[in-house]
Amino acid sequence: MGPRLTLEPVAAHRPDEIHDQEYDAAVVAPVVERDDGDYLLFTRRSDDLGNHPGQMSFPGGGAEPEDESILATALREANEEIGLEPEEAEVVGQLDDIRTISEYAVTPFVARIPNREYERDEIEVAEIVVLPLSGFLDPANYEYERRDHPYYGDIVIHYFHVDGYTVWGATGRMLVQLLELATEFEAPERVDRSTP
Repeated sequence: MGPRLTLEPVAAHRPDEIHDQEYDAAVVAPVVERDDGDYLLFTRRSDDLGNHPGQMSFPGGGAEPEDESILATALREANEEIGLEPEEAEVVGQLDDIRTISEYAVTPFVARIPNREYERDEIEVAEIVVLPLSGFLDPANYEYERRDHPYYGDIVIHYFHVDGYTVWGATGRMLVQLLELATEFEAPERVDRSTP
């Protein structure tokens, strides 16, 4: 039996919100429960996209004027990208907002979703990837580096290498918070490599 996420701390978490960015966006961090443990669903972004092509992401995207809330944005985008119906998502809680280099404030929501096949948006999504929680908890699959960012100062970039895929960037930061809240994972206080 593989590991499970303990989602009560996620439900109790009071997220830090960001309101000073030019754009708003939201994602769903989807948790898939299987007999052999919990899994996380990602999309691999199309190589043709202008922002973050080819990167591993949680389903989501930019807010539209018709969205009633930032959660509505997350659920609409997840529906468009992977075919998740809004009523299928059991939203558990919300992680801290994250600033991206593309001037977005991204709000991540954690949700349990059914263990079924999902249909990708053929323009935006190159691949839907479901990866085992056990892979993210294996220290051999994790590394980080510190960078001196011209806008954000000293930042840490997390990398998770699981089943041939690498999760990093903003999605890596969201994942670290989810793992620290819902598992025994702690981002180690070591630097694997440093890049100026």
